[in-house]
Amino acid sequence: MHQTKEPPLWANASDEDLLDQRLSDLGLQIKGSFLESRIDQLYFELRQKGLRLRPHFWLSDEWFTPDGVTGSALAFYMSHPRLMALEKTQMLEVEGGTHDWCMRILRHEAGHAIDNAYALRRKKKRQRIFGKSSEPYPDLYSAKPYSRDYVRHLDSGYAQSHPDEDFAETVAVWLAPDSNWRKRYSAWPVIRKLEYIDELLTEVATKDPFVTNLDTPGPLSSIHKTLKEHYRDKKKLHQIDFLETYDVDLRRIFRGPSGSHEEPRAASFLSQIRKEVRRSVAKSTGAYQYTIDQVLEDMIYRSRKLDLRLSGPPDKAKADFKKLLTARTTEHLEQRRYRFAL
Repeated sequence: MHQTKEPPLWANASDEDLLDQRLSDLGLQIKGSFLESRIDQLYFELRQKGLRLRPHFWLSDEWFTPDGVTGSALAFYMSHPRLMALEKTQMLEVEGGTHDWCMRILRHEAGHAIDNAYALRRKKKRQRIFGKSSEPYPDLYSAKPYSRDYVRHLDSGYAQSHPDEDFAETVAVWLAPDSNWRKRYSAWPVIRKLEYIDELLTEVATKDPFVTNLDTPGPLSSIHKTLKEHYRDKKKLHQIDFLETYDVDLRRIFRGPSGSHEEPRAASFLSQIRKEVRRSVAKSTGAYQYTIDQVLEDMIYRSRKLDLRLSGPPDKAKADFKKLLTARTTEHLEQRRYRFAL
């Protein structure tokens, strides 16, 4: 007789109590979780392309594919809806939390695993087209958002950060069943990379992997810090290191206190559009919503202190403010570029 698996004791705990749990004590597994069907879909896509490799997966504190390993670590919170809810509360977003987003990350990680399994980075043509893996990861990178030399897949122009990320992103687009890459990128210079990937992976599809490394570095069972400590460290990584005032910028968009007091307060207007613009700027910059929200909070505070008012059309004010927030967020990121975990 089939028995329903009992939910973990912490599943109904308050955030305060849940944060006291150690990651190693959560008892999580991929089987039976949101992730299982997504991995099955990835395997189906690999099979459809004729590839024999089936990357292995394990849970850790973040998404990553270790160098030389033919599998990937998946963010632990993806294995249980209660932990996804906590991630949303703590970081204001769940990276990989939708079906499409999760599949994009899994295809990207599969690109790294394929690279490792077939030692593709050693191929001279691969190095000519994508660059050498030995190039150091930069402390920061400035992506060109309209460049047609790279595929558009993960946010923030991630393909532009390093040759290995460019390779993994290009594989991810090639792998996706609905990418229609031949038509979408036909007039772009990046089509040369996609056609090379198609040629290269069609060639290795008939071969067993040269490397089979089933290591699982950084498994969740070895991470003994509490969720509270985990999020303290994660927020520290994505926090703004200093505050500044935005008075001049804000006064270009909103009217000062000499305006009519019947006009809506800028602080109230910004509070209303906060979630919408935060999500939009996160998508365009690749920054965590948590990071963007700190800039937003400071701007709302200054607007309130200056008693700024909304004097023009709300749509124009929103568009102008979104440009301002994007620019200021990018400035902060350029002082500390950190998102190279994938």
